[in-house]
Amino acid sequence: MTTEDIIIHIFYHVDEQMKNQVKHHNTHLYPSYVVTIGILFALKGGHFRAFYRWLKRDFAYLFGGLPHRTNVQRQLRQRRELTQHLLVTPTFFTVVDSFPIELLFPIRQGRSEQQIGKKGRDKGRWSIGIKLCWVLNTAGRVVGWAWDTMNVHDQAFHPLIEQQDGDSITLSDLGFRCAAGTPQNLKLCPKGTWNERMIVETAFSMLTVVCHSKKLFHRLAIYLETHLAYLAAMFNTLLHLYHLLHPDEPAHKMSIAEFSL
Repeated sequence: MTTEDIIIHIFYHVDEQMKNQVKHHNTHLYPSYVVTIGILFALKGGHFRAFYRWLKRDFAYLFGGLPHRTNVQRQLRQRRELTQHLLVTPTFFTVVDSFPIELLFPIRQGRSEQQIGKKGRDKGRWSIGIKLCWVLNTAGRVVGWAWDTMNVHDQAFHPLIEQQDGDSITLSDLGFRCAAGTPQNLKLCPKGTWNERMIVETAFSMLTVVCHSKKLFHRLAIYLETHLAYLAAMFNTLLHLYHLLHPDEPAHKMSIAEFSL
């Protein structure tokens, strides 16, 4: 599959979800164009400037031309709420876990008053960053997400889990336990039990290997949150496309490697 084919497939799926969205008369890009660009950026990873140069040089014709880079960034920020259309409903069981993302090398801590991340350990290594928390359904699709600084405990994501109360039982590791109590729909799973939870580890490994999301380069919280919103939309879209292109694969199979840019 060529890169052009990947972009067209992503756009078609996004456009099907955005049929009721209206283009503002002062903007150059339609809402489905903006969300597609956001998904492509989340998939490719790296710095936005480099991504924009690549997209404008090779594929601007697919979007009827592209406005200035800052204009595209502004529209991505303004339209980030549209990614909610690409999230899925919870199943009877869901899985939750957090994913550490590095923003700065520790030696650079405190050099900027606008620093977003906080210092914490990731696999035994100190870094400055955030935690991304995903709730996935049994097919591996993102149901909901939230983020916080890396120094917080996973119990900070209890409100995200509570949103699924009444719709789903959410499985987690013991990192989500809390002396003050846990959400009624949260089931804490000791190590070696409920191996269905490993679906979230598979998802996070794809973010690391395919999307290079272990390290992000945003310096303002609003743009970081925008990137995370498109990251969830990207993951659901690519899993949908994978099963659309491979209908004989089992429903629980997860793969996005063939869409790598």
